[in-house]
Amino acid sequence: MATSDAPLDIGQVSLTVNDLAKVGDFYQSALGLEKLSDDGTEARFGAGDRSLIALRQDRAAPRHSPREAGLFHTAFLLPARADLGAWLRHAAETRIPLQGASDHLVSEALYLADPEGNGIEIYIDRPRETWTHRNGEIEMATNHLDLQDVAGSATAAWQGAPEGTVVGHVHLQVGRLDPAEAFYAETLGMAVTNHYPGATFYGSGGYHHHLASNIWNSRGAGPRKGPATGLTEIELRGTADEIAAIRGRAPAGTPLVDPWGTIFTLTRKD
Repeated sequence: MATSDAPLDIGQVSLTVNDLAKVGDFYQSALGLEKLSDDGTEARFGAGDRSLIALRQDRAAPRHSPREAGLFHTAFLLPARADLGAWLRHAAETRIPLQGASDHLVSEALYLADPEGNGIEIYIDRPRETWTHRNGEIEMATNHLDLQDVAGSATAAWQGAPEGTVVGHVHLQVGRLDPAEAFYAETLGMAVTNHYPGATFYGSGGYHHHLASNIWNSRGAGPRKGPATGLTEIELRGTADEIAAIRGRAPAGTPLVDPWGTIFTLTRKD
């Protein structure tokens, strides 16, 4: 079962950027995403025919502060470990700076940022039968990742993001964990899959997480005010039943917005 087989998953993530050309080139050259459309003010990038990232240009927007609520990272899930190994070799050869690398028990992940500081994770999942469940939650950790072993799994050179690449999850910075859980678990209906120090993880259909919230850099942050670079909107793809249930739990006639101003849109996927 893939993350996208869940009743609710992530579709497209939209970011506001100052320099569309520069940031767009990064998602193409560094991550290997294909440009799907570009009208000069908004460009979409994806794998196959699926759009994963939309960049919206606003040259006057103030730069988002890392202490504010908003995006922690957009996580791109590759189909196979050999793909992660090929990307890691590509990063080394083209000198893409990594900000971290972790073995999370359920996944293996590499971390970096785009030219305007938007966090990125590139990862693969370990087989579900290897995940450990404890006290009703999926066990996760932040352990050392053997980069040499990951790079050694490559069977071919990196040729760009392979078809089947998706946004596996989006990790968010919030001001407080309790109201975040009230929105992501109660309004969106995602199961709490793990309580971690300073963070909570939420998933649909048994997946380790489609969304996460943390206060590691943003404790006490209030709602975002005015236009700024960074996260603009998250598309959730859901079954008809899942979307109807969310709409039934959300206030009628109002946009689906979390307590810090992140907009969620709902799209049918069945």
